[in-house]
Amino acid sequence: MLANLLIKNYALIEHLELSPDPELNIITGETGAGKSIMLGAIGLLLGNRADSKSLYDPTTKCVIEGSFDVSGYAVEHIFEEEELDFADSCIVRREISPTGKSRAFVNDTPVNLETLRRVTNQLMDIHSQHDSIMLGNNEFQLQVVDTYATNDLLLKNYRTDYRAFRQARDTYESLNAEAARMRKEFDFNNFLYQELSEANLQPDEQDQLERELNLLENAVEIKERLQLAYDYLDNPEQSVLDMLKSAVASLTQVSRLVPDYEPLRERAQSSLIELRDLADEISNAGAMVDLDDERTIVVRERLDLLYQLQQKHHVRTLSELLQIQHELEEKVGKVLNLDDELARARQEVELTQERMMQSATRLSEARKSVTKDIEQQMCSWLIELGMPNATLAIEVSQVAPTVDGIDFISFLFSANKGIRPQELRNVASGGEFSRLMMVFKYILADKRKLPTIIFDEIDTGVSGEIAIKMGNMMQHMAKSHQIIAITHLHQIAAQGTAHYFVYKDNSSAKTVSRIRRLSFEERVMEIAQMIGGRTPSDTVVHNAREILSTTEALSRKKNQTRLF
Repeated sequence: MLANLLIKNYALIEHLELSPDPELNIITGETGAGKSIMLGAIGLLLGNRADSKSLYDPTTKCVIEGSFDVSGYAVEHIFEEEELDFADSCIVRREISPTGKSRAFVNDTPVNLETLRRVTNQLMDIHSQHDSIMLGNNEFQLQVVDTYATNDLLLKNYRTDYRAFRQARDTYESLNAEAARMRKEFDFNNFLYQELSEANLQPDEQDQLERELNLLENAVEIKERLQLAYDYLDNPEQSVLDMLKSAVASLTQVSRLVPDYEPLRERAQSSLIELRDLADEISNAGAMVDLDDERTIVVRERLDLLYQLQQKHHVRTLSELLQIQHELEEKVGKVLNLDDELARARQEVELTQERMMQSATRLSEARKSVTKDIEQQMCSWLIELGMPNATLAIEVSQVAPTVDGIDFISFLFSANKGIRPQELRNVASGGEFSRLMMVFKYILADKRKLPTIIFDEIDTGVSGEIAIKMGNMMQHMAKSHQIIAITHLHQIAAQGTAHYFVYKDNSSAKTVSRIRRLSFEERVMEIAQMIGGRTPSDTVVHNAREILSTTEALSRKKNQTRLF
Protein backbone atom coordinates (compact mmCIF):
# COMPACT_ATOMS: atom_id res chain seq x y z
CA MET A 1 0.00 0.00 0.00
CA LEU A 2 0.98 3.64 -0.38
CA ALA A 3 2.61 4.56 2.92
CA ASN A 4 3.70 8.08 1.99
CA LEU A 5 3.37 10.40 -1.00
CA LEU A 6 5.64 13.39 -1.59
CA ILE A 7 4.98 15.92 -4.37
CA LYS A 8 7.33 18.87 -4.85
CA ASN A 9 7.17 21.61 -7.46
CA TYR A 10 4.40 20.16 -9.62
CA ALA A 11 1.71 22.35 -11.25
CA LEU A 12 0.03 24.25 -8.37
CA ILE A 13 1.67 22.06 -5.74
CA GLU A 14 4.75 23.60 -4.15
CA HIS A 15 5.14 20.93 -1.48
CA LEU A 16 2.63 18.25 -0.54
CA GLU A 17 3.11 15.26 1.71
CA LEU A 18 0.46 12.66 2.43
CA SER A 19 0.47 9.47 4.53
CA PRO A 20 -2.77 7.68 3.59
CA ASP A 21 -4.66 5.40 5.93
CA PRO A 22 -4.33 1.65 5.15
CA GLU A 23 -8.09 1.40 4.51
CA LEU A 24 -10.55 3.86 2.92
CA ASN A 25 -9.19 7.35 2.27
CA ILE A 26 -11.59 10.06 1.11
CA ILE A 27 -10.39 13.16 -0.76
CA THR A 28 -12.76 16.07 -1.28
CA GLY A 29 -12.41 19.68 -2.28
CA GLU A 30 -13.86 22.25 -4.62
CA THR A 31 -13.53 21.82 -8.38
CA GLY A 32 -10.12 23.13 -9.48
CA ALA A 33 -8.61 22.91 -6.00
CA GLY A 34 -5.95 20.44 -7.15
CA LYS A 35 -7.36 16.92 -6.79
CA SER A 36 -6.72 16.08 -10.44
CA ILE A 37 -3.28 17.66 -10.20
CA MET A 38 -2.42 15.26 -7.41
CA LEU A 39 -3.61 12.36 -9.55
CA GLY A 40 -1.46 13.65 -12.41
CA ALA A 41 1.55 13.54 -10.12
CA ILE A 42 0.72 9.97 -9.09
CA GLY A 43 0.38 9.18 -12.79
CA LEU A 44 4.04 10.11 -13.21
CA LEU A 45 4.90 7.36 -10.72
CA LEU A 46 2.98 4.98 -12.97
CA GLY A 47 5.13 5.91 -15.96
CA ASN A 48 3.12 8.65 -17.64
CA ARG A 49 5.00 11.10 -19.85
CA ALA A 50 6.49 14.15 -18.17
CA ASP A 51 6.46 17.78 -19.27
CA SER A 52 8.67 20.57 -17.94
CA LYS A 53 5.72 22.96 -18.41
CA SER A 54 4.07 21.32 -15.40
CA LEU A 55 6.70 22.64 -12.95
CA TYR A 56 5.46 25.05 -10.26
CA ASP A 57 8.84 26.80 -10.25
CA PRO A 58 10.40 26.39 -13.71
CA THR A 59 13.91 26.92 -12.32
CA THR A 60 13.97 23.91 -9.98
CA LYS A 61 13.31 20.23 -10.50
CA CYS A 62 10.07 18.45 -9.71
CA VAL A 63 10.13 15.40 -7.43
CA ILE A 64 7.32 12.85 -7.02
CA GLU A 65 8.07 10.09 -4.53
CA GLY A 66 5.91 7.26 -3.31
CA SER A 67 6.82 4.91 -0.47
CA PHE A 68 4.98 1.59 -0.66
CA ASP A 69 4.63 -1.16 1.89
CA VAL A 70 4.57 -4.33 -0.23
CA SER A 71 4.83 -6.90 2.54
CA GLY A 72 2.26 -9.63 2.04
CA TYR A 73 1.84 -8.97 -1.69
CA ALA A 74 3.22 -11.32 -4.34
CA VAL A 75 5.29 -8.78 -6.25
CA GLU A 76 8.82 -10.02 -5.57
CA HIS A 77 9.00 -11.80 -8.95
CA ILE A 78 8.62 -8.46 -10.78
CA PHE A 79 11.67 -7.09 -8.99
CA GLU A 80 13.62 -10.26 -9.78
CA GLU A 81 12.69 -10.10 -13.47
CA GLU A 82 13.79 -6.46 -13.65
CA GLU A 83 16.94 -7.17 -11.58
CA LEU A 84 15.93 -4.72 -8.84
CA ASP A 85 16.58 -4.93 -5.12
CA PHE A 86 13.49 -6.08 -3.24
CA ALA A 87 12.43 -5.08 0.25
CA ASP A 88 9.13 -4.85 2.09
CA SER A 89 9.41 -1.08 1.73
CA CYS A 90 9.65 0.09 -1.89
CA ILE A 91 10.45 3.69 -2.82
CA VAL A 92 9.51 4.89 -6.31
CA ARG A 93 10.74 8.33 -7.37
CA ARG A 94 10.30 10.43 -10.48
CA GLU A 95 12.27 13.60 -11.17
CA ILE A 96 11.70 16.23 -13.88
CA SER A 97 14.43 18.80 -14.50
CA PRO A 98 13.71 22.37 -15.68
CA THR A 99 14.97 21.31 -19.14
CA GLY A 100 12.29 18.62 -19.31
CA LYS A 101 14.62 15.68 -18.73
CA SER A 102 12.90 12.93 -16.76
CA ARG A 103 14.48 10.30 -14.53
CA ALA A 104 12.87 7.41 -12.67
CA PHE A 105 14.13 5.35 -9.74
CA VAL A 106 12.98 2.22 -7.93
CA ASN A 107 14.71 1.77 -4.58
CA ASP A 108 17.31 4.33 -5.75
CA THR A 109 18.11 2.26 -8.88
CA PRO A 110 17.65 4.20 -12.15
CA VAL A 111 15.05 2.55 -14.41
CA ASN A 112 13.44 3.28 -17.76
CA LEU A 113 9.73 4.06 -18.08
CA GLU A 114 8.84 0.55 -19.23
CA THR A 115 10.38 -0.95 -16.08
CA LEU A 116 8.73 1.74 -13.95
CA ARG A 117 5.33 0.84 -15.42
CA ARG A 118 5.85 -2.88 -14.85
CA VAL A 119 6.66 -2.31 -11.18
CA THR A 120 4.08 0.34 -10.29
CA ASN A 121 1.26 -1.39 -12.18
CA GLN A 122 1.62 -4.14 -9.56
CA LEU A 123 1.42 -1.59 -6.74
CA MET A 124 -1.40 0.73 -7.72
CA ASP A 125 -4.45 1.01 -9.97
CA ILE A 126 -6.05 4.34 -10.86
CA HIS A 127 -9.60 4.65 -12.10
CA SER A 128 -9.89 8.08 -13.70
CA GLN A 129 -13.10 9.98 -14.38
CA HIS A 130 -13.18 8.83 -18.01
CA ASP A 131 -12.23 5.18 -17.48
CA SER A 132 -15.88 4.09 -17.11
CA ILE A 133 -16.29 4.67 -20.85
CA MET A 134 -13.61 1.99 -21.37
CA LEU A 135 -16.21 -0.58 -20.38
CA GLY A 136 -17.58 -0.27 -23.89
CA ASN A 137 -14.20 -1.27 -25.34
CA ASN A 138 -14.01 -4.95 -26.28
CA GLU A 139 -10.31 -5.19 -25.41
CA PHE A 140 -11.07 -3.89 -21.91
CA GLN A 141 -13.92 -6.38 -21.61
CA LEU A 142 -11.48 -9.15 -22.51
CA GLN A 143 -9.12 -7.92 -19.78
CA VAL A 144 -11.98 -8.04 -17.28
CA VAL A 145 -12.66 -11.70 -18.08
CA ASP A 146 -8.94 -12.58 -17.94
CA THR A 147 -8.52 -10.80 -14.62
CA TYR A 148 -11.52 -12.56 -13.11
CA ALA A 149 -10.28 -15.95 -14.38
CA THR A 150 -6.71 -15.19 -13.19
CA ASN A 151 -5.45 -16.10 -16.65
CA ASP A 152 -2.07 -14.39 -16.24
CA LEU A 153 -0.02 -17.57 -16.71
CA LEU A 154 -2.21 -18.95 -19.49
CA LEU A 155 -2.05 -15.63 -21.33
CA LYS A 156 1.71 -15.38 -20.87
CA ASN A 157 2.20 -18.91 -22.24
CA TYR A 158 -0.12 -18.24 -25.16
CA ARG A 159 1.68 -15.03 -26.09
CA THR A 160 5.01 -16.87 -26.01
CA ASP A 161 3.62 -19.49 -28.42
CA TYR A 162 1.96 -16.77 -30.52
CA ARG A 163 5.23 -14.88 -30.94
CA ALA A 164 7.01 -18.14 -31.87
CA PHE A 165 4.34 -18.83 -34.51
CA ARG A 166 4.53 -15.29 -35.89
CA GLN A 167 8.30 -15.52 -36.11
CA ALA A 168 8.15 -18.90 -37.86
CA ARG A 169 5.49 -17.62 -40.26
CA ASP A 170 7.44 -14.44 -41.00
CA THR A 171 10.56 -16.52 -41.64
CA TYR A 172 8.66 -18.80 -44.03
CA GLU A 173 7.03 -15.91 -45.88
CA SER A 174 10.36 -14.09 -46.18
CA LEU A 175 12.02 -17.26 -47.46
CA ASN A 176 9.16 -17.86 -49.89
CA ALA A 177 9.42 -14.33 -51.28
CA GLU A 178 13.18 -14.68 -51.54
CA ALA A 179 12.73 -18.02 -53.31
CA ALA A 180 10.40 -16.45 -55.88
CA ARG A 181 12.88 -13.66 -56.51
CA MET A 182 15.82 -16.04 -56.67
CA ARG A 183 14.01 -18.33 -59.11
CA LYS A 184 13.51 -15.37 -61.40
CA GLU A 185 17.22 -14.62 -61.23
CA PHE A 186 18.31 -18.26 -61.33
CA ASP A 187 18.85 -18.59 -65.10
CA PHE A 188 20.90 -15.42 -65.27
CA ASN A 189 22.93 -16.23 -62.15
CA ASN A 190 23.48 -19.80 -63.32
CA PHE A 191 24.72 -18.56 -66.71
CA LEU A 192 27.17 -16.19 -65.00
CA TYR A 193 28.34 -18.90 -62.65
CA GLN A 194 28.83 -21.47 -65.41
CA GLU A 195 30.80 -18.92 -67.41
CA LEU A 196 33.14 -18.27 -64.50
CA SER A 197 33.32 -21.92 -63.55
CA GLU A 198 34.25 -22.96 -67.09
CA ALA A 199 36.93 -20.27 -67.11
CA ASN A 200 38.66 -22.33 -64.39
CA LEU A 201 40.09 -19.27 -62.68
CA GLN A 202 43.20 -19.80 -60.55
CA PRO A 203 44.54 -17.51 -57.79
CA ASP A 204 47.59 -15.43 -58.91
CA GLU A 205 47.08 -16.70 -62.48
CA GLN A 206 46.78 -13.21 -63.92
CA ASP A 207 50.09 -11.94 -62.51
CA GLN A 208 51.95 -14.99 -63.81
CA LEU A 209 50.39 -14.72 -67.28
CA GLU A 210 51.13 -11.00 -67.53
CA ARG A 211 54.80 -11.65 -66.72
CA GLU A 212 54.95 -14.51 -69.23
CA LEU A 213 53.32 -12.44 -72.00
CA ASN A 214 55.74 -9.63 -71.39
CA LEU A 215 58.59 -12.12 -71.89
CA LEU A 216 57.08 -13.68 -75.00
CA GLU A 217 56.32 -10.37 -76.71
CA ASN A 218 59.91 -9.13 -76.17
CA ALA A 219 61.67 -12.46 -76.74
CA VAL A 220 63.66 -11.34 -79.82
CA GLU A 221 65.07 -8.24 -78.17
CA ILE A 222 65.72 -10.06 -74.89
CA LYS A 223 67.56 -12.87 -76.68
CA GLU A 224 69.68 -10.40 -78.65
CA ARG A 225 70.57 -8.36 -75.58
CA LEU A 226 71.55 -11.43 -73.58
CA GLN A 227 73.74 -12.66 -76.44
CA LEU A 228 75.43 -9.27 -76.65
CA ALA A 229 76.09 -9.27 -72.92
CA TYR A 230 77.57 -12.77 -73.20
CA ASP A 231 79.80 -11.72 -76.07
CA TYR A 232 81.19 -8.85 -74.03
CA LEU A 233 82.15 -11.25 -71.31
CA ASP A 234 83.41 -14.23 -73.30
CA ASN A 235 84.06 -13.37 -76.96
CA PRO A 236 86.78 -15.56 -78.56
CA GLU A 237 88.45 -12.55 -80.17
CA GLN A 238 88.37 -10.08 -77.31
CA SER A 239 86.51 -10.50 -74.08
CA VAL A 240 86.42 -9.24 -70.55
CA LEU A 241 87.27 -12.72 -69.28
CA ASP A 242 90.44 -12.92 -71.39
CA MET A 243 91.63 -9.53 -70.20
CA LEU A 244 90.82 -10.42 -66.60
CA LYS A 245 92.80 -13.68 -66.98
CA SER A 246 95.80 -11.62 -68.11
CA ALA A 247 95.37 -9.31 -65.14
CA VAL A 248 95.32 -12.28 -62.75
CA ALA A 249 98.52 -13.66 -64.34
CA SER A 250 100.30 -10.33 -63.89
CA LEU A 251 99.23 -10.03 -60.25
CA THR A 252 100.38 -13.59 -59.62
CA GLN A 253 103.91 -12.72 -60.77
CA VAL A 254 103.91 -9.54 -58.67
CA SER A 255 102.75 -11.36 -55.53
CA ARG A 256 105.54 -13.87 -55.91
CA LEU A 257 108.04 -11.02 -55.81
CA VAL A 258 106.24 -9.10 -53.06
CA PRO A 259 103.84 -11.19 -50.93
CA ASP A 260 102.07 -8.03 -49.79
CA TYR A 261 100.25 -7.96 -53.20
CA GLU A 262 98.68 -11.37 -52.64
CA PRO A 263 95.30 -9.90 -51.55
CA LEU A 264 95.02 -8.06 -54.87
CA ARG A 265 95.63 -11.29 -56.76
CA GLU A 266 93.01 -13.09 -54.69
CA ARG A 267 90.41 -10.43 -55.39
CA ALA A 268 91.14 -10.53 -59.12
CA GLN A 269 90.89 -14.34 -59.07
CA SER A 270 87.50 -14.14 -57.29
CA SER A 271 86.24 -11.61 -59.86
CA LEU A 272 87.31 -13.93 -62.65
CA ILE A 273 85.39 -16.85 -61.15
CA GLU A 274 82.29 -14.67 -60.58
CA LEU A 275 82.32 -13.29 -64.13
CA ARG A 276 82.75 -16.79 -65.59
CA ASP A 277 79.63 -17.92 -63.62
CA LEU A 278 77.77 -14.81 -64.76
CA ALA A 279 78.63 -15.51 -68.39
CA ASP A 280 77.36 -19.10 -68.05
CA GLU A 281 74.07 -17.95 -66.49
CA ILE A 282 73.55 -15.33 -69.22
CA SER A 283 74.13 -18.01 -71.84
CA ASN A 284 71.62 -20.34 -70.14
CA ALA A 285 69.06 -17.54 -69.81
CA GLY A 286 69.34 -16.76 -73.48
CA ALA A 287 68.91 -20.40 -74.37
CA MET A 288 65.69 -20.55 -72.34
CA VAL A 289 64.07 -17.63 -74.18
CA ASP A 290 61.87 -19.20 -76.83
CA LEU A 291 60.39 -17.48 -79.80
CA ASP A 292 57.00 -19.26 -79.40
CA ASP A 293 54.25 -17.53 -81.37
CA GLU A 294 51.68 -20.18 -80.52
CA ARG A 295 52.27 -19.79 -76.79
CA THR A 296 52.06 -16.02 -77.14
CA ILE A 297 48.62 -16.39 -78.76
CA VAL A 298 47.44 -18.76 -76.00
CA VAL A 299 48.59 -16.46 -73.17
CA ARG A 300 47.18 -13.38 -74.84
CA GLU A 301 43.81 -15.04 -75.37
CA ARG A 302 43.73 -16.23 -71.74
CA LEU A 303 44.46 -12.73 -70.47
CA ASP A 304 41.85 -11.25 -72.80
CA LEU A 305 39.29 -13.62 -71.27
CA LEU A 306 40.26 -12.56 -67.76
CA TYR A 307 40.06 -8.87 -68.70
CA GLN A 308 36.67 -9.34 -70.36
CA LEU A 309 35.26 -11.11 -67.29
CA GLN A 310 36.59 -8.41 -64.98
CA GLN A 311 35.07 -5.70 -67.16
CA LYS A 312 31.77 -7.58 -67.34
CA HIS A 313 31.53 -7.87 -63.56
CA HIS A 314 32.93 -4.40 -62.91
CA VAL A 315 35.97 -5.50 -60.93
CA ARG A 316 39.69 -4.95 -61.35
CA THR A 317 41.32 -7.99 -59.81
CA LEU A 318 41.14 -11.74 -60.18
CA SER A 319 40.49 -12.16 -56.45
CA GLU A 320 37.33 -10.04 -56.78
CA LEU A 321 36.25 -12.18 -59.72
CA LEU A 322 36.77 -15.34 -57.68
CA GLN A 323 34.67 -13.82 -54.87
CA ILE A 324 31.82 -13.15 -57.31
CA GLN A 325 32.09 -16.74 -58.54
CA HIS A 326 31.77 -17.95 -54.93
CA GLU A 327 28.71 -15.75 -54.31
CA LEU A 328 27.05 -16.91 -57.53
CA GLU A 329 27.73 -20.50 -56.57
CA GLU A 330 25.96 -19.93 -53.22
CA LYS A 331 22.96 -18.30 -54.91
CA VAL A 332 22.62 -21.07 -57.47
CA GLY A 333 23.10 -23.73 -54.80
CA LYS A 334 20.52 -22.09 -52.56
CA VAL A 335 17.92 -22.16 -55.32
CA LEU A 336 18.69 -25.81 -55.98
CA ASN A 337 18.16 -26.50 -52.22
CA LEU A 338 15.16 -24.18 -51.79
CA ASP A 339 12.57 -26.92 -51.72
CA ASP A 340 14.20 -28.60 -48.73
CA GLU A 341 14.64 -25.30 -46.89
CA LEU A 342 11.06 -24.24 -47.60
CA ALA A 343 9.78 -27.62 -46.43
CA ARG A 344 11.64 -27.24 -43.12
CA ALA A 345 10.34 -23.69 -42.66
CA ARG A 346 6.79 -24.78 -43.47
CA GLN A 347 7.06 -27.62 -40.98
CA GLU A 348 8.19 -25.15 -38.29
CA VAL A 349 5.14 -23.00 -39.04
CA GLU A 350 2.84 -25.98 -38.64
CA LEU A 351 4.47 -27.06 -35.37
CA THR A 352 4.38 -23.58 -33.80
CA GLN A 353 0.83 -23.04 -35.03
CA GLU A 354 -0.27 -26.28 -33.40
CA ARG A 355 1.34 -25.28 -30.09
CA MET A 356 -0.20 -21.82 -30.34
CA MET A 357 -3.68 -23.19 -30.98
CA GLN A 358 -3.37 -25.60 -28.05
CA SER A 359 -2.45 -22.66 -25.78
CA ALA A 360 -5.23 -20.57 -27.31
CA THR A 361 -7.79 -23.31 -26.69
CA ARG A 362 -6.78 -23.65 -23.03
CA LEU A 363 -7.02 -19.88 -22.62
CA SER A 364 -10.39 -19.75 -24.38
CA GLU A 365 -11.81 -22.54 -22.22
CA ALA A 366 -10.65 -20.73 -19.08
CA ARG A 367 -12.43 -17.57 -20.25
CA LYS A 368 -15.67 -19.36 -21.11
CA SER A 369 -15.66 -21.15 -17.76
CA VAL A 370 -16.08 -17.87 -15.82
CA THR A 371 -18.51 -15.92 -17.99
CA LYS A 372 -21.64 -17.27 -16.27
CA ASP A 373 -20.19 -16.52 -12.84
CA ILE A 374 -19.34 -12.96 -13.90
CA GLU A 375 -22.85 -12.47 -15.32
CA GLN A 376 -24.47 -13.71 -12.10
CA GLN A 377 -22.31 -11.60 -9.81
CA MET A 378 -22.75 -8.50 -11.97
CA CYS A 379 -26.52 -8.81 -12.05
CA SER A 380 -26.65 -9.49 -8.31
CA TRP A 381 -24.64 -6.41 -7.43
CA LEU A 382 -26.43 -4.22 -9.98
CA ILE A 383 -29.68 -5.06 -8.21
CA GLU A 384 -28.11 -3.78 -4.97
CA LEU A 385 -27.17 -0.59 -6.82
CA GLY A 386 -30.72 0.16 -7.86
CA MET A 387 -30.89 -1.67 -11.20
CA PRO A 388 -33.30 -4.58 -10.46
CA ASN A 389 -34.00 -5.30 -14.11
CA ALA A 390 -30.42 -5.10 -15.34
CA THR A 391 -29.15 -7.92 -17.53
CA LEU A 392 -25.54 -8.54 -18.50
CA ALA A 393 -24.58 -11.25 -20.96
CA ILE A 394 -21.05 -12.06 -22.07
CA GLU A 395 -20.81 -13.21 -25.66
CA VAL A 396 -17.68 -15.11 -26.69
CA SER A 397 -16.96 -15.66 -30.37
CA GLN A 398 -13.89 -17.13 -32.02
CA VAL A 399 -11.67 -15.02 -34.26
CA ALA A 400 -8.34 -15.44 -36.00
CA PRO A 401 -5.45 -15.61 -33.49
CA THR A 402 -4.21 -12.27 -32.19
CA VAL A 403 -1.82 -11.37 -29.42
CA ASP A 404 -4.78 -11.72 -26.99
CA GLY A 405 -5.94 -15.13 -28.18
CA ILE A 406 -8.76 -16.42 -30.37
CA ASP A 407 -11.67 -14.89 -28.45
CA PHE A 408 -13.72 -11.79 -29.15
CA ILE A 409 -15.50 -10.77 -25.94
CA SER A 410 -18.58 -8.60 -26.07
CA PHE A 411 -20.57 -7.39 -23.04
CA LEU A 412 -24.27 -7.14 -23.85
CA PHE A 413 -26.33 -5.01 -21.46
CA SER A 414 -29.88 -4.00 -20.81
CA ALA A 415 -31.06 -1.90 -17.87
CA ASN A 416 -34.73 -2.43 -18.55
CA LYS A 417 -37.09 -5.37 -18.27
CA GLY A 418 -38.04 -7.08 -21.50
CA ILE A 419 -35.36 -5.30 -23.56
CA ARG A 420 -32.91 -7.52 -25.39
CA PRO A 421 -29.30 -6.89 -24.25
CA GLN A 422 -27.20 -4.98 -26.76
CA GLU A 423 -23.58 -3.83 -27.02
CA LEU A 424 -22.87 -2.12 -23.71
CA ARG A 425 -21.31 0.97 -25.28
CA ASN A 426 -24.51 1.59 -27.27
CA VAL A 427 -27.08 1.42 -24.48
CA ALA A 428 -25.57 2.32 -21.07
CA SER A 429 -25.98 5.84 -19.69
CA GLY A 430 -23.34 7.74 -17.72
CA GLY A 431 -24.76 6.72 -14.34
CA GLU A 432 -25.10 3.13 -15.49
CA PHE A 433 -21.49 3.10 -16.67
CA SER A 434 -20.40 4.32 -13.23
CA ARG A 435 -22.32 1.58 -11.44
CA LEU A 436 -21.11 -1.08 -13.86
CA MET A 437 -17.50 -0.01 -13.42
CA MET A 438 -17.88 0.05 -9.63
CA VAL A 439 -19.21 -3.51 -9.65
CA PHE A 440 -16.44 -4.67 -11.98
CA LYS A 441 -13.79 -3.09 -9.76
CA TYR A 442 -15.44 -4.67 -6.74
CA ILE A 443 -15.60 -8.24 -8.03
CA LEU A 444 -12.11 -8.02 -9.55
CA ALA A 445 -10.44 -6.49 -6.49
CA ASP A 446 -9.67 -9.83 -4.86
CA LYS A 447 -8.55 -11.34 -8.17
CA ARG A 448 -5.63 -8.92 -8.40
CA LYS A 449 -3.45 -8.48 -5.35
CA LEU A 450 -3.15 -4.75 -5.84
CA PRO A 451 -2.04 -2.94 -2.67
CA THR A 452 -3.67 0.39 -3.62
CA ILE A 453 -6.72 1.30 -5.71
CA ILE A 454 -7.58 4.92 -6.50
CA PHE A 455 -11.08 5.96 -7.59
CA ASP A 456 -11.39 9.36 -9.23
CA GLU A 457 -15.11 10.23 -9.06
CA ILE A 458 -16.28 6.74 -9.99
CA ASP A 459 -19.58 7.85 -8.45
CA THR A 460 -20.33 10.26 -11.31
CA GLY A 461 -24.03 10.11 -12.22
CA VAL A 462 -25.26 8.48 -9.02
CA SER A 463 -26.73 9.84 -5.79
CA GLY A 464 -28.85 9.04 -2.78
CA GLU A 465 -29.17 5.45 -1.64
CA ILE A 466 -27.06 4.18 -4.56
CA ALA A 467 -24.16 6.39 -3.48
CA ILE A 468 -24.42 4.99 0.06
CA LYS A 469 -24.19 1.45 -1.28
CA MET A 470 -21.23 2.33 -3.48
CA GLY A 471 -19.54 3.77 -0.41
CA ASN A 472 -20.25 0.56 1.48
CA MET A 473 -18.66 -1.42 -1.35
CA MET A 474 -15.55 0.73 -1.15
CA GLN A 475 -15.46 0.27 2.59
CA HIS A 476 -15.64 -3.50 2.15
CA MET A 477 -12.86 -3.42 -0.48
CA ALA A 478 -10.75 -1.42 1.95
CA LYS A 479 -10.56 -4.42 4.28
CA SER A 480 -8.11 -6.06 1.86
CA HIS A 481 -6.92 -3.10 -0.24
CA GLN A 482 -5.95 0.46 0.44
CA ILE A 483 -8.61 2.61 -1.23
CA ILE A 484 -8.22 6.27 -2.10
CA ALA A 485 -11.47 7.81 -3.39
CA ILE A 486 -11.94 11.29 -4.79
CA THR A 487 -15.62 12.19 -4.52
CA HIS A 488 -18.18 15.00 -4.49
CA LEU A 489 -20.84 12.90 -2.75
CA HIS A 490 -21.32 13.17 1.00
CA GLN A 491 -22.73 9.62 1.15
CA ILE A 492 -19.34 8.23 0.05
CA ALA A 493 -17.24 10.79 1.93
CA ALA A 494 -18.84 9.70 5.18
CA GLN A 495 -17.65 6.10 4.69
CA GLY A 496 -13.94 6.89 4.91
CA THR A 497 -11.61 5.90 7.71
CA ALA A 498 -9.58 9.01 6.83
CA HIS A 499 -10.75 12.20 5.15
CA TYR A 500 -8.44 14.64 3.33
CA PHE A 501 -9.40 18.08 2.10
CA VAL A 502 -7.73 19.71 -0.93
CA TYR A 503 -7.86 23.48 -1.15
CA LYS A 504 -6.20 26.47 -2.76
CA ASP A 505 -4.03 28.74 -0.62
CA ASN A 506 -3.96 32.31 -1.95
CA SER A 507 -2.12 33.83 1.01
CA SER A 508 1.15 34.23 -0.95
CA ALA A 509 1.97 35.92 -4.23
CA LYS A 510 1.28 32.69 -6.11
CA THR A 511 -1.64 30.30 -5.58
CA VAL A 512 -0.72 26.85 -4.29
CA SER A 513 -2.71 23.68 -3.73
CA ARG A 514 -2.58 22.11 -0.29
CA ILE A 515 -4.09 19.11 1.45
CA ARG A 516 -4.82 18.36 5.07
CA ARG A 517 -6.34 15.51 7.02
CA LEU A 518 -9.61 16.51 8.66
CA SER A 519 -10.46 15.93 12.29
CA PHE A 520 -13.88 14.58 13.23
CA GLU A 521 -15.36 18.05 13.68
CA GLU A 522 -13.82 19.27 10.43
CA ARG A 523 -15.29 16.24 8.66
CA VAL A 524 -18.70 17.10 10.08
CA MET A 525 -18.49 20.60 8.63
CA GLU A 526 -17.10 19.42 5.25
CA ILE A 527 -19.89 16.86 4.84
CA ALA A 528 -22.46 19.42 5.95
CA GLN A 529 -21.17 21.81 3.26
CA MET A 530 -21.29 18.99 0.69
CA ILE A 531 -24.96 18.57 1.62
CA GLY A 532 -26.11 22.15 2.13
CA GLY A 533 -23.54 24.46 0.54
CA ARG A 534 -21.02 26.88 2.07
CA THR A 535 -23.27 27.94 4.98
CA PRO A 536 -25.16 24.82 6.04
CA SER A 537 -27.96 25.13 8.56
CA ASP A 538 -27.75 23.68 12.05
CA THR A 539 -30.07 20.89 10.95
CA VAL A 540 -27.72 19.95 8.10
CA VAL A 541 -24.74 20.04 10.43
CA HIS A 542 -26.63 17.82 12.89
CA ASN A 543 -27.45 15.41 10.07
CA ALA A 544 -23.82 15.34 8.97
CA ARG A 545 -22.70 14.58 12.52
CA GLU A 546 -25.26 11.81 12.78
CA ILE A 547 -24.17 10.32 9.45
CA LEU A 548 -20.53 10.28 10.51
CA SER A 549 -21.27 8.89 13.96
CA THR A 550 -23.41 6.11 12.49
CA THR A 551 -20.75 5.27 9.92
CA GLU A 552 -17.98 5.10 12.49
CA ALA A 553 -20.12 2.91 14.72
CA LEU A 554 -20.83 0.53 11.85
CA SER A 555 -17.16 0.37 10.87
CA ARG A 556 -16.33 -0.89 14.34
CA LYS A 557 -18.64 -3.86 13.99
CA LYS A 558 -17.42 -7.21 12.82
CA ASN A 559 -17.03 -7.46 9.01
CA GLN A 560 -19.94 -9.05 7.19
CA THR A 561 -19.56 -11.18 4.09
CA ARG A 562 -22.41 -9.27 2.52
CA LEU A 563 -23.16 -5.70 3.53
CA PHE A 564 -26.63 -5.18 2.18
